[in-house]
Amino acid sequence: MPASARRSRTRSGRRCGMVTRHDVTGAGGLRLAAWEYGTSAGPGAATPTGAGAPARTGADRSAQADARAAAGVAAAADKAVPDGGGEPRLVAPRPSEEAPGGQPPGVLLLHGELGLASHWAATARHLAPRYRAVALDQRGHGHSGRPAGPCTPEAYVQDALATVEHLGLGPVTVVGHSMGALTAWRCAVRRPDLVAAVVLCDMRASAVGEAAQREWAEWLASWPLPFATLDDARQWFGVDDPRADPPDPVRGDFFAEVMSEREDGWRPAYEAAHLLRSREHWIRDAHWDELAQVRCPALVVRGPAGELGRAEAQEMVRVLPRGSYAEIADAGHLAPWERPEVWAEVLDRFVGEAVAAREAAGSA
Repeated sequence: MPASARRSRTRSGRRCGMVTRHDVTGAGGLRLAAWEYGTSAGPGAATPTGAGAPARTGADRSAQADARAAAGVAAAADKAVPDGGGEPRLVAPRPSEEAPGGQPPGVLLLHGELGLASHWAATARHLAPRYRAVALDQRGHGHSGRPAGPCTPEAYVQDALATVEHLGLGPVTVVGHSMGALTAWRCAVRRPDLVAAVVLCDMRASAVGEAAQREWAEWLASWPLPFATLDDARQWFGVDDPRADPPDPVRGDFFAEVMSEREDGWRPAYEAAHLLRSREHWIRDAHWDELAQVRCPALVVRGPAGELGRAEAQEMVRVLPRGSYAEIADAGHLAPWERPEVWAEVLDRFVGEAVAAREAAGSA
């Protein structure tokens, strides 16, 4: 299908407050929902409404999620990341050798296995005055289609690259959290012409292993579904879940946002079986060889309480040909949501330097 015909599939009727839903055709013809944020976007504006709209999610209904989204705009774009005092330590990437991309540089935001595109609302709104910021509901999640078969890592990569090409985002910075980071660095390896930089937040390069997969399956099975209310979901994930130790309201909000209203109550906007099948394709593998093939600037981000240990993160930086490192103090796996102002500062500096270096190289 020609690009002009594909672009006509953008649902202008689902545009509100400068947040636009784009329909993208992913691997195997699966329909994907990508959300582009503009400078005047208002909290909650991204959600489709009216006849034929998907079931409401916690993101559509959560006032707390809206507050978090608005808070992300507050970080100043030119504020330097402190080197000490417990704040992140960031090593500037070496200059890019790729040509500039023309109009506002693109940023594609990829959520993890348990996330949705709407989790990136605060980050996208913060970036929108300077970049084309797009968040993708990955296959099997949110408002994107549910594949009939298992989701392979290759399908996720094809979906992300299709989004970049469909929306003309390249050369793009791809920001990935957890599994989204795995997709980000694989996109950089597959299409270095489209991917100019990557941000890899709390994703290990070593193999996760079978034991972790069993523990994850048991945890998913322990969710007391359905929840009668979103407040019940926040309470369970933020306090009652044994994994919420210590109690964490940010965690409660994060998982409430993925809940979708059904006839019997609130359930996640994805299926546990889909998540487990998806993980089966990569949990046994280490990814060091892939990282060594990432030629663009790459920032590894972690929180001290996250899943990615400091030693492994620093080894990832060493293996990445143009790697750099940021550590967000007092944060864990959900660092972008636990410390949104610091996360915004880290992102501003890395993306800004990568874009400036690329433009300088292009004009030399």
